[in-house]
Amino acid sequence: MLLGREPKDFDVATNARPEEVKKLFRNCLLIGRRFRLAHIRFEREIIEVATFRAQGNGEDEDDTRSESGRILRDNVYGTLEDDAWRRDFTVNALYYNIQDFSVVDYAGGMADLQAGVLRLMGEPRQRYREDPVRMLRAVRFAAKLGFRIHPDSEAPIFELAHLLEDIPPARLFDEILKVFLGGCAVQGFELLRHYGLFGYLFPQTEACLAKEQEGFPLTLLVRALQNTDSRIAEGKPVTPAFLYAALLWEPLRQAMADQEAQGLGEMQALQEAA
Repeated sequence: MLLGREPKDFDVATNARPEEVKKLFRNCLLIGRRFRLAHIRFEREIIEVATFRAQGNGEDEDDTRSESGRILRDNVYGTLEDDAWRRDFTVNALYYNIQDFSVVDYAGGMADLQAGVLRLMGEPRQRYREDPVRMLRAVRFAAKLGFRIHPDSEAPIFELAHLLEDIPPARLFDEILKVFLGGCAVQGFELLRHYGLFGYLFPQTEACLAKEQEGFPLTLLVRALQNTDSRIAEGKPVTPAFLYAALLWEPLRQAMADQEAQGLGEMQALQEAA
């Protein structure tokens, strides 16, 4: 709203525990294990309600981490200020207080917003290790908002991109759709490749892009992403099926060629490759 844009949805943060929220609303569903949330259905909308979180002390059973430092469960509750310092980027640590219609800013997010800067809260390497998906979020916000990633938050991405290999595929799928189906697919794609993240999401496609001939398949993929952006801008529907077909088209052609080299006919080779 501060940027003059219309929010796609609203998230609510409160000091009420998820179980307390559920008691208040009969149309409430509690979801998540790593991060417990309350989803309240309001007509056709779902209002996501999160309880203020605090940093875990490492002893709480809800604050367990993987060997790489990734947070597996994160349900240590705290105050509004505790919650602010746990956010990923300073511009995401701004709270709209509906009691007095003020913006609460503990971390300098307003200044970064005005400067067009994405800055991680806390020590960047530690924050990326806690949740490697933050690297994808950095790319998505930079592409969507036209912001630049602060140098201190940018540098570790090149060396920590491999941590995406530990993220469950379903979660990566959701993040990929957010990057490519948000109206800024071309910029998102270029940033993913710039920071070395794309190869961990689509290794076969990255390998093919490294062997491109006369601008193909890069040209085809960029045009497909441009088409997706155009359809979104015009309010037309888009589908992940088209997106993935474009992303995996060249690996499909390569696999098909390998099958044909083994003596399969064209149609059978295509089916095997698919």
